[in-house]
Amino acid sequence: MIKDREKIIYPELSYKIVGCLFEVYNNVGSNHREKYYQNALSCELKSKGIKFKEQTPIDLRYKTTNIGKNYLDFLIEDKIIIEIKTGPYFTKRNLDQILDYLKISGLKLGIIVNFGRDSVKFYRVLNIK
Repeated sequence: MIKDREKIIYPELSYKIVGCLFEVYNNVGSNHREKYYQNALSCELKSKGIKFKEQTPIDLRYKTTNIGKNYLDFLIEDKIIIEIKTGPYFTKRNLDQILDYLKISGLKLGIIVNFGRDSVKFYRVLNIK
């Protein structure tokens, strides 16, 4: 029998990331621009020794031709995409965006985070083929 924790992709790393998200929210608070949360999360990830890249470009291709670039807010240890949002809730467009990033990059897990007025919320998005 498979335990629930074994079903989660990258459980330890995901747990550390979520801890960083709450630490940022608890220290920065609400009603700030996305870039300030990104700057704070960058500081927190560094303090926890988590390897990451910010504003990482990924190519959008049509067959063999590069037709554009998308930029990931964070790429954590070349495994997990983090997209930061602000506002009262996640939109379908937010979820579609991170799912598209996962498909384009071939990665398995994305975490979309919303630093809202009352709390930080996150949603794990899986790229299942």
